Amino acid sequence: MGLVAHLFPNGWEHYLVGGVSIGLGVGLLFALTGLIGGISTAYTAVWSLLTQHPFFQHEKFVSTRNWRLMYGVGLIAGAAAFTYTLGHGQGFVTRVPLWQLFVGGVVGGFGSRMGGGCTSGHGICGVASLQLPSMLAVVIFLTTAIVTAHVVRALGGF
Repeated sequence: MGLVAHLFPNGWEHYLVGGVSIGLGVGLLFALTGLIGGISTAYTAVWSLLTQHPFFQHEKFVSTRNWRLMYGVGLIAGAAAFTYTLGHGQGFVTRVPLWQLFVGGVVGGFGSRMGGGCTSGHGICGVASLQLPSMLAVVIFLTTAIVTAHVVRALGGF
């Protein structure tokens, strides 16, 4: 138990609750609708509302934009509800500069579109469905994230 306490100094239970909640949410979405609960396509679907560019007007984006928009709003609302209730009202706290958050978001968004999905689509839904491409994508996501974190730390980024 000493290793668990060392790795999770604030406890592990809330991680378990979060993981089970995410699993139940995407599982329920799939069971009720047959839809995959990834979020990266929501970004493109929302752009289909804002621009008439042909790429964003593909049927797969236009026909799913309503539920994808609500899915994204639900993720943000859920995080806000948690933060201001169980999160002791601290709000979003980070030492990472805003420009780094922005660059990370752009790079992550670009990568998720190149990879044909995001960590929620591949990592939660794809792996749970035993999809080999999703398992490979998750290995690449994690490897890239670990290497990037070490490089940024070595350069004094955080």
